[in-house]
Amino acid sequence: MDKEQKILLAEDEETLGMILSEHLQAKGYDTTLTTNGEDAYNTFVSGKFDICIFDVMMPKKDGFTLAKEIRMLDTEVPIVFLTAKTMKDDILQGFKVGADDYLSKPFSTEELLLRIEAILRRTSGATVVQETYVLGKYKFDTQKQQLSLGDGEPIKLTTKESELLKLLCLNANKVLERNIALKTIWVDDNYFNARSMDVYITKLRKHLKDDPTVEIINVHGKGYKLVM
Repeated sequence: MDKEQKILLAEDEETLGMILSEHLQAKGYDTTLTTNGEDAYNTFVSGKFDICIFDVMMPKKDGFTLAKEIRMLDTEVPIVFLTAKTMKDDILQGFKVGADDYLSKPFSTEELLLRIEAILRRTSGATVVQETYVLGKYKFDTQKQQLSLGDGEPIKLTTKESELLKLLCLNANKVLERNIALKTIWVDDNYFNARSMDVYITKLRKHLKDDPTVEIINVHGKGYKLVM
């Protein structure tokens, strides 16, 4: 990161809040932890933050109310909701009050980090991850969404292909879990999105077929691995 990004985290489950806060700090984010909506609001007013992560069910002030009040002060700061609820109405309400994203509990810290990085890239242009990756003989430009092989004509990737390949690159030689990829790119890990992702994996394999040292392999019951 060019500068330390500041996160306001509001989570009333003490253990979870500490785990998330410590993990985000370890990853280079300046994280302020609050345990209720009222404290979170007062902290936001007195500071400047790049992104807010709010639990929905909190004492003194719930996450939706907190987000509404913050939106009156700042229409731009990204807000991510953490919720134990999976009802569509709650998710829709979150977006109505100005959320940028949501995560249903339980979730992995890796999944949260991927969401934060994606949102910060989108909203502030922060260089949280590199823009170009070398995959064997290929060069992958994430900004132009192009895959190049030598001096040949670059392959123009679709947005979904580019986002999926980027996730694979971020997890190169490690397993990219299916549910993390689905929730990060498709938001919902339902059956139809899972089938859609399989189609995009097949397309990426075709794009990468001219270098046998680069391969996307299936890891049974877990996800995919970009091996190179």
